[in-house]
Amino acid sequence: MRGKKILHVASCDKFIPPYIKFINEHFNRDEHEFLLKNGMADDELEQSDNVSMAGYTTFSKLKYHLNLIIKMHRADKVILHSLIDIKLVQILFCTPWLLKKCHWVIWGADLYAYQIGIKNFRWKIKELLRRQVIGNVGYLVTYIEGDVALARKWYGAKGKYKECLMYKSNLYKDYNVHETKSTSINIQIGNSADPSNNHIEALEKLLPFKNENICIFVPLSYGSKEHAQQVITQGKEWFGDKFKPLTKFMVFKDYLVFLGSIDIAIFNHKRQQAMGNTITLLGLGKTVYIRRDTTQWKFFKDKGIKINDIEQLECLDCLKENKNIDIVKEYFSKSNYLDQLKMLFG
Repeated sequence: MRGKKILHVASCDKFIPPYIKFINEHFNRDEHEFLLKNGMADDELEQSDNVSMAGYTTFSKLKYHLNLIIKMHRADKVILHSLIDIKLVQILFCTPWLLKKCHWVIWGADLYAYQIGIKNFRWKIKELLRRQVIGNVGYLVTYIEGDVALARKWYGAKGKYKECLMYKSNLYKDYNVHETKSTSINIQIGNSADPSNNHIEALEKLLPFKNENICIFVPLSYGSKEHAQQVITQGKEWFGDKFKPLTKFMVFKDYLVFLGSIDIAIFNHKRQQAMGNTITLLGLGKTVYIRRDTTQWKFFKDKGIKINDIEQLECLDCLKENKNIDIVKEYFSKSNYLDQLKMLFG
């Protein structure tokens, strides 16, 4: 008897190569097939007989989409890693009978497209297609119930919620991170040069502390170069040498050392974002500020994790949160992740 055939559809973003490696190591690779569009992490992808890439030519893209339609029909389950790709949405709109076996792994931008973007005629057409697809997709996969609630509210999603940590980047890492001693208070703002970090607003909240012994680190190695330059200009003007833009990409090991040196992190996103960074910092016992009106705020509060409200940034206290470490270690564990994936694939 053949095993269940599970088709994964994704763009090769930074989360995907480690995810594929994890699935191939812990599950029967003959039951999993990965059909990918090219993305930012193409070079990190290990060659495997159950992975195929679209390519860049017009012909290869056409072949990919034809392949996608055929393989989705043949698969027992389809895991959709994000629904940001409008071509994928169009295909699913035209093949609604496939939706009952589709599992939508919610990334964030694919959900919050409802709120962002210019509300012109083109946006309305896209949202019309997305409403039909999201409304009837069989399963909603995330670990943040607030995002499921928004999918139901905005798109009328009727699918069943399946709890899953989704990617390895969200797991607790028991790193032996050297806690570097510094005379200054080291503050991280955001995780990228994407405007959704709302850097300027976050920097403004730190102005009352500009004469204190602080260093402000801002990761700007990927995202909008134009926005990065605006942030650098404003940061230098307000804080001078205390402002430290990070414009070069850091390998993971070096980035962990950097996170180990941080005392306070501020994530001023207005939607669910930067969860990998947030979880890693909370797992290190760091002081983290986010917005109260985000879905991750309720998630952390429900888990008993101490998180701070950006609107109440009144001092720069930064005691190590050992209780947060224990909670993060338990919930974001590899064993919990494996159990959730077994339920998802079963």
